[in-house]
Amino acid sequence: MEKFYPSRAHRSASSLLCGTTVFWFLGSALLPAAINLSPADGQRIGRKIWQNECNGTVSGLTSWNTGEDFASLGIGHFIWYAAGQKGPFEESFPQLVAFLSGRGAKLPKMLLGPGDIHCPWRSRSEFMAAQQTPEMKQLRQFLADTVDLQTQFMVNRLDAALPKMLAETSSSNRNRVQERFRQMAASPSGCYGLIDYVNFKGEGVLPTERYADQGWGLLQVLEQMQSGKADPVREFSQAAATVLTRRVHNAPPSRHESRWLSGWIRRVHSYSRA
Repeated sequence: MEKFYPSRAHRSASSLLCGTTVFWFLGSALLPAAINLSPADGQRIGRKIWQNECNGTVSGLTSWNTGEDFASLGIGHFIWYAAGQKGPFEESFPQLVAFLSGRGAKLPKMLLGPGDIHCPWRSRSEFMAAQQTPEMKQLRQFLADTVDLQTQFMVNRLDAALPKMLAETSSSNRNRVQERFRQMAASPSGCYGLIDYVNFKGEGVLPTERYADQGWGLLQVLEQMQSGKADPVREFSQAAATVLTRRVHNAPPSRHESRWLSGWIRRVHSYSRA
């Protein structure tokens, strides 16, 4: 199995995860994130998510799952649609590319050019046939070299998620959602659960990410949580399992989502063991 060995670019990127708070650059300003992580915790979370999505392999950084109509790239399996193709799930890979480019990462040729970038492979069969092409190998190396920056992108996404969720939930529920978020963010294992889940199943604010008018994102998990006082991470794991089970129950039968449920449940239960 092809494992990752850090390149010079990867090691230099890891230096951005510094101090007791994760920081990111926006122009010349250095802004503190709301999620507090040590460099070691930030790197550990990135590698756990990489393990969750790709079994920790470089080959898994470029994937297209059976039954899906999009490529899944990077340690977070960020979604990338072909030109003219749209789906119910948020497309995140172009956002990642813009983030990496803005932080000095050297983009491969296939990701350069004006305007929006689209997946050049229009089907899973085309994608799988291209696995050993120079373009795909270059893309995998680029993703392997930017693991820590991809983690930083996910932390950034989590920070942006909270105001979106508070705007979407009812006014009577906002304090409760914010408090559950705060309780989770207070520990490295809780941060891992929040970062992984929002990357895994989204914020829960898009109307297209609903079955039977019920979402399955981070917002729905925080709303499902109980008090959060005794063991917030365990309660979050249990709430996530409930929300995902409900999603599968509500899903159109043609999607056969029950085939994924056991893996999803194992994943969210790992939060309380982190």
